[in-house]
Amino acid sequence: MTLQLKVPNMACSACGESITKAVKTVDPAAIVHADTKTKLVHIETQAAEVAIVEAITAAGYTVNSH
Repeated sequence: MTLQLKVPNMACSACGESITKAVKTVDPAAIVHADTKTKLVHIETQAAEVAIVEAITAAGYTVNSH
């Protein structure tokens, strides 16, 4: 499944790395692309969207479904 999430408070590449790590705690095989310019995170995962959103939120980021 492909998810596209808006993360408005993702400011830099370190934020993108933190979000990637958070997603991989839920699905270690996930493919994550975080674009700091557009504030969009594209995720290829087998995990439920709610679990991914919860992990990113727990890492300190705001998530808006896009």
